[in-house]
Amino acid sequence: MAVKEHLVMEIQTLDDEQLRLVEEYVAFLRFRSRRDIPVVFDRSQAAGLYAEFATEDRKMAEAGMSDYREPS
Repeated sequence: MAVKEHLVMEIQTLDDEQLRLVEEYVAFLRFRSRRDIPVVFDRSQAAGLYAEFATEDRKMAEAGMSDYREPS
């Protein structure tokens, strides 16, 4: 008997509370499988993002510098 068929037979014998637990566990397994996907670091993409936001960051920093001037 295949695993899936066996599980279906077993699930049919469970009460509502047990079925809720099985449902939670299945949701956990799906979440975990999405989380385990390796993240690939792309240097060219990171460099592009850095260049894109560097000018904006610099402008924002310079705009706030007037708040830190020494009093005359």
